[in-house]
Amino acid sequence: MTATADAEAAANELTPLADYLGSVLRRLRALPPLDLDLTQAYGNVLAEDVVAPHSYPAFDQAAVDGYAARWEDISGGSRGPGYVPAPSGMPGGRSIRLNVVGDLGAASWRPVRLTPGSCFSVAAGAPLPIGADVVVPVEWTDQGMAAVEIFRAPKRGYGLRRAGEELVAGTLLARAGAYVSPALVAVFAATGIGHVVVRPSPRVVIVATGDELVDVGRGSQAGQVVDTNSHALTAAAAEAGGLAYRVGICDDDPEALRGLLEDQTLRADLIITTGGTGTGPGDMVRRILSRRDGGRAGPVTFTEVALYPGTALGFGTVGAEEVPVVCLPGEPGAALIGFEVLARPAIQLLAGAEPVFRPSVRAHLLETVSSPAGLREFRPAHVAERRGGGYTGQPLAGGPYTLSGLAEANGLLVLGERVTTAAAGSTVDVLLLDRRR
Repeated sequence: MTATADAEAAANELTPLADYLGSVLRRLRALPPLDLDLTQAYGNVLAEDVVAPHSYPAFDQAAVDGYAARWEDISGGSRGPGYVPAPSGMPGGRSIRLNVVGDLGAASWRPVRLTPGSCFSVAAGAPLPIGADVVVPVEWTDQGMAAVEIFRAPKRGYGLRRAGEELVAGTLLARAGAYVSPALVAVFAATGIGHVVVRPSPRVVIVATGDELVDVGRGSQAGQVVDTNSHALTAAAAEAGGLAYRVGICDDDPEALRGLLEDQTLRADLIITTGGTGTGPGDMVRRILSRRDGGRAGPVTFTEVALYPGTALGFGTVGAEEVPVVCLPGEPGAALIGFEVLARPAIQLLAGAEPVFRPSVRAHLLETVSSPAGLREFRPAHVAERRGGGYTGQPLAGGPYTLSGLAEANGLLVLGERVTTAAAGSTVDVLLLDRRR
């Protein structure tokens, strides 16, 4: 049997990634809803539809600084006491002089009424006097105080906003599942909403395991490996919308690991471990969490998944509260890819977000890449929009195990199980990563 045939035979014994993800995500449920003050709602997902209790604007108001008037008094249709000859720019080559009978600011509340030939000086946001149907901007006037001369006539309705012009009471503002953005907070506040029912952000605890691990701030040496994963995964969990807590390093001590996980169930909605998912003599996480007790399977099932990099993934629950736990490989590149394909969708699902997967596009490859047979590979790439439409994907040097490539990437090429070579110019799926640059 050839080496290629051996690789394909081995891959056939692996669980397809799509099947594995489906089996895991079906076991998760969104967290129970929570009624939050509007100031705390940002970043959460709505658990129910939100309807406007009040209209916006709540009353007729000026949209600009100027003079609130009756349009017929400035349009030439009226020949009242304020209508006088003036320069061109008004109908018939005349300007209009109106009596200014008062000032209205945003805090004014007493109702007032216009009479023919009069107007009110108004600030933007001020309530309109009864009868006003136009606001003349100050720059179109001589800015008079007792009387004002108007040189230019706006159209009827200019410079004002009517009650409910943007949103009327009863309007559906957002559906359940919508992400509460700053702009949505503004809409809620403007229509009189002080509380919303949301899915809380999942509390995610990250634990790195391994006797070889040392904390950051020093270089690795023989027998010691700097703990990269717990720091990177804490950042990734926060980016995914979780409230992330880094516990740090846990040695390969069975009792210490059991005790640590039990303690963390009191404050976690999801626990992520990294390291020890293989079948080697030092892979303590797998040995402890998959151990059979009295004929029953352990709380976590470890599966060999058709995924590259990092085939060994674990999922189950721990503690009396049955807190979900995701077990990722210890190699940093494999841990970050494992987070993307398994832990991140779990966080999104717990938060009630839809969809749970990152958006994807179809992109034209700029260079030929090879991929392991029988495995679904996620490879760092730089994605760019093409002039005229579409996208290009540039694979980054080093492949998925290179941390520098992952740091530079704004997308992940997805090469399916049957793809061993993707030629330059071919089209592949690319997951779009969050990047603030």
